[in-house]
This record gives sequence, C-alpha cells and structure tokens, in this order.
Amino acid sequence: MAARLAAGMLVSALIRRVEQAGGSAMVLAKGDVTAGALMIQLAERGVAGPLLERRLDEKGVYRWAPTGPDDPDQRVDYLARRRRGDPDLWVIELDVSDGLRLVEDVAG
Repeated sequence: MAARLAAGMLVSALIRRVEQAGGSAMVLAKGDVTAGALMIQLAERGVAGPLLERRLDEKGVYRWAPTGPDDPDQRVDYLARRRRGDPDLWVIELDVSDGLRLVEDVAG
C-alpha cells in the first residue's frame, strides 16, 4: 500500500510547484490537514480545465481521476454537495500551463 502524505503537506507542495512554474494557486476549501481528500480544479490562463480527484486504485496506488461535471458552471453546486458530504475535503484551484503533468509529478 502506498504511503499517504498528510493532505496539508501535499497542498503546500502543489502550491509551491505551481508558483515556481509561474502559475497561481488558491485554496477554495480547506479540509482536514492530516487526512483530507483532495480535489483539484485545473485551469490555464483563467480558462477552467478538468476537475480531478485523488483516489486509491485497486493496487493501493493513488491516482488522479476526472470527476464531477464537465461544464465548469455546474461545478460550484457539485463541489458544495461534495463538501457537505465530506467536510474534510480540500478543493484547490491551480492555474498553470501543463497542470496535469505538474499535479502527477508532485502528487501522483
């Protein structure tokens, strides 16, 4: 089984990497610092990209998978429902070029 880095540390590492790459990062909802699940809204130059969730696969390895509605306008309600069901959930927005690769490098 893969070791699980504390959620707060993972969020901090992602934010640092995005800023080093010339992008911006914002915590939209803060979850549990130790064990919170993580959802990332990718964007590039202000244009919304995929919404990703970190999930444990059948082999015990964490993977990023698309989640939620494709239409960014419907995501606000989706994220609110998810947070009501899991108040420990972190929601992070990363606006950076090649965000998916960066996320997988840091927290893959």
